[in-house]
Amino acid sequence: MKLLLLIALFTTSLFSIQTSDRLFECTEIFKERKNELLVELERIDEQKQALSALKVATEELLKQKEEKLSRQEEEVDTKLDKVRQKEGEIQEMLKRNETALKELKSIKMSKIAQTFSKMKPAAASAILSDMKKEDAMAILRSLKPKVVGKILTKMDAKKASELTQLLSK
Repeated sequence: MKLLLLIALFTTSLFSIQTSDRLFECTEIFKERKNELLVELERIDEQKQALSALKVATEELLKQKEEKLSRQEEEVDTKLDKVRQKEGEIQEMLKRNETALKELKSIKMSKIAQTFSKMKPAAASAILSDMKKEDAMAILRSLKPKVVGKILTKMDAKKASELTQLLSK
């Protein structure tokens, strides 16, 4: 029985040594894995910080670009307002120039009409016959009907007919 007890004790101690060795091995494996996980966690944390810094930098750059775009839009709006103002001024100037041109044409036509009304009908008809139809017609319209009649009677019948038709329109 002592022998049995000794054998049991010996077996138990052998078993406990093996279990102790296995526990030691597991503890070592867990420590190694823990160290690996800590290194991985550190790497992830560094990447997270880098990503956060990149996000802040990107947001700042975006903010700067938005401010620059806003300033450029304001400049474009200002220039557009100036262009519209200049366009209005040009339109007003154009209207004044057109009015002045009409007045000058009227004065010119009046002087030409005075000149032709003072001419002899034969001389006036010769000059008007050599002119373009539109110009001759403009001059005849500015003259009194009595003077026009005298000039047309001295003109070639065909030319007088054409001018009369144009005058009637």
